[in-house]
Amino acid sequence: MVILNYRKRAIVIALFIIFLSFAVPSHAENVTFVKEYTYQASELDSKASCRTISLEMVKRLLLEEFGTYLISETEVKDFKLTKEQVTVLTAGIVGVEIVAEKWDGKTYWLKAKVSADPKEVAKSLDNLRKDYGKIKEIEASLRDANKRADEALKEIEQLKKEVGRLKAGKQVANRYKKATDRLRAKSWLNKGIELGIAQKHEDALNAFAKAIELDPQYAAAYYNRGLAYAHIGDYQQAIKDYNKAIELKPDLAEAYYNRGNAYNKLGNYQKAIKDFDNVIELNPQDAGAYYNRGIAYHNVGNIKKAMKDYKTAAKLGWTDAQDYLTSNGIEW
Repeated sequence: MVILNYRKRAIVIALFIIFLSFAVPSHAENVTFVKEYTYQASELDSKASCRTISLEMVKRLLLEEFGTYLISETEVKDFKLTKEQVTVLTAGIVGVEIVAEKWDGKTYWLKAKVSADPKEVAKSLDNLRKDYGKIKEIEASLRDANKRADEALKEIEQLKKEVGRLKAGKQVANRYKKATDRLRAKSWLNKGIELGIAQKHEDALNAFAKAIELDPQYAAAYYNRGLAYAHIGDYQQAIKDYNKAIELKPDLAEAYYNRGNAYNKLGNYQKAIKDFDNVIELNPQDAGAYYNRGIAYHNVGNIKKAMKDYKTAAKLGWTDAQDYLTSNGIEW
């Protein structure tokens, strides 16, 4: 729990100074980027909140720089991914390590690094881009995490201004804590995605649970925990998490899609069809939704609708649908 540390200053300036930024060879094939960051605490800050804010900011800088390196120095430049996509997706592949930190009650100093084998990261990115559904899931979650973190940082700055206007109080302090908790939740979400990509789904479940504990309104955390449950075959629990994600974010097409897949696995084909209907309404070009709705229709004996969906999926480029139709001598 964050313990708020109040001081007499009414106007506080939060600033960061980047002292160091460089890439050096590490062990094996690793490349390492290092940055230092200094944050001046406000009346609302404790050591824990200063650390959370500083770590969020330095992570962004490190991952952006590492993403730029990947695009310029590795085969990633040929992957047809934008720099923004590479930077976003890299957050789900590599971790940021704190090297050293200092706190004197007023100023928080942090030194952090990213160290990874560019070839291995490029390989992971290549695998993701070849799996359309996977890259879509991860990118959507990480973009949502960044957006939510941006909103938290904006609120943090606004609350500091309120302190500057002598409006500090318990309500402001509670809002400040919740905003910093949302930043901590983002870190756990990123960690969970990183573990999921590494096929460590049980560990990923724990990371997503911590994100939810810190931010109970975090749709992306429920959604990704649902994915982790699905990976270990617990489709009932996965559906519960998808339900919560949809409750919090009704336009989250990926949650409908994966809940539909879970219903297909459980043999509840009518509910699966409804979920894929929702996906197609939100995104009429989602080939996977047509294909998986086709499977559901097939299983309830509606072959005509199944074939129509398979053909649509094939025309949209879904290879499983193309292979099925071709192997059965059906034109699409």
